Amino acid sequence: MATVKSLLDAGSDLPGESALRDAEILLCHCIDRTRTYLYTWPEESVDAQAAAQYMGLLERRRDGEPIAYITGKREFWSLELAVNPHTLIPRPETETLVEWALQLALPAQAEVLDLGTGSGAIALALASERRAWTVHAVDNSEGAVACALSNAQRLALANVSCKRSDWFAALGNQRYHLIVANPPYVSPGDPHLAQGDLRFEPASALAADNAGLADLEHIVVKSPNYLQSNGWLLLEHGYDQAAAVEDMLSARGFCDVSTRADLAGQARITGGRYAG
Repeated sequence: MATVKSLLDAGSDLPGESALRDAEILLCHCIDRTRTYLYTWPEESVDAQAAAQYMGLLERRRDGEPIAYITGKREFWSLELAVNPHTLIPRPETETLVEWALQLALPAQAEVLDLGTGSGAIALALASERRAWTVHAVDNSEGAVACALSNAQRLALANVSCKRSDWFAALGNQRYHLIVANPPYVSPGDPHLAQGDLRFEPASALAADNAGLADLEHIVVKSPNYLQSNGWLLLEHGYDQAAAVEDMLSARGFCDVSTRADLAGQARITGGRYAG
């Protein structure tokens, strides 16, 4: 019978730079144990059904499928989120946007809009930190909206609402103190879309026309119609798009325009305040 150690060793050839960590996650998922257990009881036997499940998951990972889609979950801002192929996999750089949003001097009962919410990562992180805020999460994908709503319910975050909307199309005359978005910003011809994890993620949530700037520009142009006076807009974008997004914001009348870098030092989040 297979042991914990032998099964971990079987995953040593997984692709990428974190083969061992991936194997640990998959084995913990199959046997419903913690990582500590794996190294406390390395010679413990694993029942045949769990071992077979694990070996099957290793094959999926060898084919390049992202760990988050294999296990159906990903941690973001210390929240465990369900993810599925309708949603992007939340990434650490997006936490920079959350940090900035939480530092803004917004009203205690602010109205916040998360455009293109996907799994709900940004909306749920903000809602968990500011229980008096009302966070409105929208996405044009029914599958994404269902995923975000399920996550909100499981995390008992009653200050989040989720609905389908093509950006602002279904929002009526509502105005917000803060709008946040991690929209598609990859150029449709970018070769990375056919490589690694990106092959499995929804193309509609990754790529945008005009060298990846089309959706960013749409949001910048339309946002003032939905912002309260002195409301803020924060946008995630590609590592080489900060100057273009800053120019868009300034041209649309935003002030206090600036860009923040993620933990890797890449210029990743740009925002501004609209005085109205």
